[in-house]
Amino acid sequence: MNLLCRGRLKLLVASLTAGVLLTWLYLLAGNLENGRSLLLAPCLADTPAARVLERAVLESRVREVEEENRRIRLQLSQSQGGAGVVAGQPPDGNYGNQQWGASADTGPEDGDNTAEERNNHTECPRSPPVQKCELIHVACVCAGHNATRDVVTLVKSVLFHRRNPLHFHFITDTVANQILSALFQSWMVPSVQVSFYDADELKSEVSWIPNKHYSGIYGLMKLTLTKALPADLSKVIVLDTDITFATDIAELWGIFRKFTDKQVIGLVENQSDWYLGNLWKNHKPWPALGRGFNTGVILLYLERLRRIGWEQMWRLTAERELMSMLSTSLADQDIFNAFIKQNPVLVHQLPCFWNVQLSDHTRSEQCYTEVSDLKVIHWNSPKKLRVKNKHVEFFRNLYLTFLEYDGNLLRRELFGCPSPASLDSVQLQNALEELDEDDQCYDFRRERLTVHRVHLNFLQYEYTPAPDGTDVTLVAQLSMDRLQMLEAICKHWDGPISLALYMSDAEAQQFLRYAQASEVLKNRKNVGYHVVYKEGQFYPVNLVRNVALRNAKTPYVFLTDVDFLPMYGLYDYLRRTVVHLDMAHTKKALVVPAFETLRYRLSFPKSKAELLSMLDMGTLYTFRYHVWPKGHAPTNYAKWRTATTPYKVEWEADFEPYVVVRRDCPEYDQRFVGFGWNKVSHVLELDAQEFDLVVLPNAFMVHMPHAPSFDISKFRSSSSYRTCLNTLKDEFHQDLSRKYGSAALKYLTAQRTI
Repeated sequence: MNLLCRGRLKLLVASLTAGVLLTWLYLLAGNLENGRSLLLAPCLADTPAARVLERAVLESRVREVEEENRRIRLQLSQSQGGAGVVAGQPPDGNYGNQQWGASADTGPEDGDNTAEERNNHTECPRSPPVQKCELIHVACVCAGHNATRDVVTLVKSVLFHRRNPLHFHFITDTVANQILSALFQSWMVPSVQVSFYDADELKSEVSWIPNKHYSGIYGLMKLTLTKALPADLSKVIVLDTDITFATDIAELWGIFRKFTDKQVIGLVENQSDWYLGNLWKNHKPWPALGRGFNTGVILLYLERLRRIGWEQMWRLTAERELMSMLSTSLADQDIFNAFIKQNPVLVHQLPCFWNVQLSDHTRSEQCYTEVSDLKVIHWNSPKKLRVKNKHVEFFRNLYLTFLEYDGNLLRRELFGCPSPASLDSVQLQNALEELDEDDQCYDFRRERLTVHRVHLNFLQYEYTPAPDGTDVTLVAQLSMDRLQMLEAICKHWDGPISLALYMSDAEAQQFLRYAQASEVLKNRKNVGYHVVYKEGQFYPVNLVRNVALRNAKTPYVFLTDVDFLPMYGLYDYLRRTVVHLDMAHTKKALVVPAFETLRYRLSFPKSKAELLSMLDMGTLYTFRYHVWPKGHAPTNYAKWRTATTPYKVEWEADFEPYVVVRRDCPEYDQRFVGFGWNKVSHVLELDAQEFDLVVLPNAFMVHMPHAPSFDISKFRSSSSYRTCLNTLKDEFHQDLSRKYGSAALKYLTAQRTI
């Protein structure tokens, strides 16, 4: 075959050369015959008429030569393309005329053009496939905790390349709705709208279809989009959650303009042999055209689909095929393909680089020759990043780039495309404008107004409420440098936990890998991990605490820090105590006495008696007795040593115990960031709301040693830091007085006497 192609190539080159020579001889002979040559008719050469005639003849001949050369070059280029044995021919089973090895230069407007049309292009500027500020609609089905992480990576890749306003339409279950709505509300990306649709309301449309695919019933939801999405929405791009974009999504949106009047669906050919039915003996796939089509990326012309009665058509197709197939293997993809098999005129085949399918044993490598060829990468194998492909390292690195990309950088305006500001963004902008940049404490005030992205329930979370209404959640916050405490806390506390983690996008992925590799953490489903993404120069400790507090699901919460290990059995003890002290009907804050060790390796006390013995031996100490005694002195450790029943203590200035309260307690004051007064202010407000501070006689917790935080170092080294903290204290006292009246004056008096 190669010898034949090389012979044909030589023949065409010789033909091109001979054609040029013969054409110019023909021109010369024509001039001699017509008596228009300067050599034969010198008397006529100088006349104006002769010169005009000669020029016209030459122009005509030149045009003929150029046309002939163009045809020969076209044949030559086609021959060179065919020299690659397979590359010049459509792959077996390929439906239509679309080539697998599409050029990177093939844009959305010329992706289906012939080689002759591309060679015959002009330099005249074409109208863009998408108008500058045209709104692009994107739909996605998302269910469960894990899928929300995939959606974030997909959205990042889309936002990174986009130049147009976007409207995301999410079909979600309750879990994904809660997570994604909080995420987008806190993300605040300009020119991005988000709508949610309840998947539960659509289940009845597809629940009658048996499905073997791991996506379950949600893998069939794309069939219902004409019903689920607004009736006035005419077209939409539909994406799986395991998609990564490598180009501007507007290019894909522009392909809608290439649809014929009858075409309603745009799809890329399936790049595996699944629908050819030859993967194993007795393999019987659903009917499809050739290799069939993959539904990871779909262009849906909703207006036309509704017009042709799509809902009834796919139902009839599914009912007919299920009589023999019994169930779907690839969820909605099987039904889409069976429908297209019966109605091929309705499909518009997209170039395969719009859905490069990275599952095992696919022809995806034929979709690209250069990096610039890539448009959309589809991780459609259950193995995901462990899929086999000779370029998988490149694809994996591209995916990881967006996985760990700082989402804050995507909060950029689209120049020339003004979008209506939300009420939250208007209020935020007004508050920022009121700040005085010359204020010494401007950075502290600015931090309080920072809106941090929040990803709730970053890992799977399962909680069943206790029937007796006595359940208690341990609430804490941490950053990456305290991650090693998680396993120990889970061993000490059996009950539900709500943790807020202050991390960057990259650190969140490190945490994910750590949690998935930990035998302790991966088996605990009653721990809610809520990621608050880093932004700004301060640690917004009280904001992070409030995220953990708001997302506790139990009637009572134990407000602690991640550096502390609770005594064994504290969870059960607290559940009994909230009933005994009638916490449901009284305002109490139960104080858990805090101790500390300076040893990194500690034999943890198993009882109060053992703890008292370690105190006497100097192995343990009352918390911060040598650094900040005022913080816990009101606990009255001397009385606690012999106490057998709970006892009440009075509030004192700078008291900051760790307490158990009802979940509806006041939140932490978010003006306090970094180090200093973050817990003190909270306990002060509990007292202002007339909570009784009650010390538990048979409970304790132990602080484990760690290196000083960056924020406490700043507090100790910066006088301006300490000055601003005092300013914030004064403002907090003033706000407290306005809120609680004369009863709050005692706090200001106590502070001034220190």
